[in-house]
Amino acid sequence: MAEHSCDLVIIGSGPGGYVAAIRAAQLGMKTAIVERDALGGVCLNWGCIPTKALLRTAEVYANMQHAAEFGLTADNIGFDIDAVVKRSRKVANKLSGGIGYLMKKHKVQVIKGTARLEKGSVAPLVRVKTKSGEDTVKAKHVILATGARARTIPQAGLEPDGKLVWTAKEAMVPDIMPKSLLVIGSGAIGIEFASFYNALGAKVTVVEMLDRVLPVEDEEISKHAEKQFKKHGMDILTGAQVQSLDKKGKLAKATVKLKDGQKGEMTKTIEAERVVLAVGIVGNVENLGLEAVGAKIDRGHVSVNQWLETGVKGLYAIGDVVGAPWLAHKASHEAIICVEKISGQAGVHPLDVTKIPGCTYCNPQVASIGMTEAAANAAGRKVKVGRFPFNANGKAIALGEPEGLVKTVFDAATGELLGAHMIGAEVTELIQGFAIARSAELVEEDLMHTIFPHPTLSEMMHESVLDAYGRVMHI
Repeated sequence: MAEHSCDLVIIGSGPGGYVAAIRAAQLGMKTAIVERDALGGVCLNWGCIPTKALLRTAEVYANMQHAAEFGLTADNIGFDIDAVVKRSRKVANKLSGGIGYLMKKHKVQVIKGTARLEKGSVAPLVRVKTKSGEDTVKAKHVILATGARARTIPQAGLEPDGKLVWTAKEAMVPDIMPKSLLVIGSGAIGIEFASFYNALGAKVTVVEMLDRVLPVEDEEISKHAEKQFKKHGMDILTGAQVQSLDKKGKLAKATVKLKDGQKGEMTKTIEAERVVLAVGIVGNVENLGLEAVGAKIDRGHVSVNQWLETGVKGLYAIGDVVGAPWLAHKASHEAIICVEKISGQAGVHPLDVTKIPGCTYCNPQVASIGMTEAAANAAGRKVKVGRFPFNANGKAIALGEPEGLVKTVFDAATGELLGAHMIGAEVTELIQGFAIARSAELVEEDLMHTIFPHPTLSEMMHESVLDAYGRVMHI
């Protein structure tokens, strides 16, 4: 057994945990971080980064199939799924090693093991079960950054088995390249895997319980996305629910209840070689001793206030374990807020979730920030809405990516940019321009007077703003 003493100990080393550790070290705090698995957490090792490596492969492969459109010749196009996965893992491993370097650079002590909390005099004690025994960490402050995991629905048989039914983790390292794939859930995770396997030739069916795919997005963007997914060969079943899943044999057989009138059926049986379960996530709150120290858990997540305080002296929580939106950059931003508040820095502001951009790296890409048009109307805001299509943009046409839309929503009275919603090539990169506008509280006039370079995709952002005020140039 070993005892450690520090100013701050962080449980979990994902985008919330390791960023908290770095910022704390920058502010002169003696910091330790506890991690039971690989540094970087789920995002870096089994989420954000490796999936983007896979999706890049799918993008390149799809482009190769259209080589003739660019005056190129590409014969005998194929892929090696093992090599595709190997590249993805190599990318993840490289970045995980980079987190280790950053911890050493900032003199953050890394303790490998599984943590639990016990009552302490200043803040909860952290007991860490390690390979050699149990360590004790005493700190003035403890931050939980334990992340989340895939949600399951046992009553319908929707439990991953690592064979026929996959979570995102198994879908990243497939044992086979399935000829058919059923994806349950059409949020970002489900649609990204649907896009990847569809691009590589699998027959993909997506089942979504709500009435449209990507249901958190603006309705107009969702409709555009569904149209493109179907054009790429996916079967999309919305307003549908998997009632049961038979995992006997070599195929999974799902019984799906359809909404009235959809294809004239009430139920449908779907057979697939593999199933990807993507029906949401729940926080990793178990076996941490949270109840023992008095922390409140609400619907699988730790309850916190605007400063990420749990209500237990010296105990804080950030990232996926505290709830939606479940985004790496949200966790990192909460880490900064939490640590700077702990250290007494001036000018710390609570998180404004309306200023968090969301990105889905499917084909076509989807990105958004702020209020949808429907949400703005429901809030009683009078709005001006601008739109600009990709097929009117020179750069998009030159790229061979003419399908897409940029949509902006403004407050008609004040000119405030309430929201921006985009679908098409590279919109996950473009959205940050609107994120800056939201953060800086720019109004329509500021955006109109901004000079956008030509020829770029970003010009569509400008044109969408102009369109909201009847000044669009190129449509």
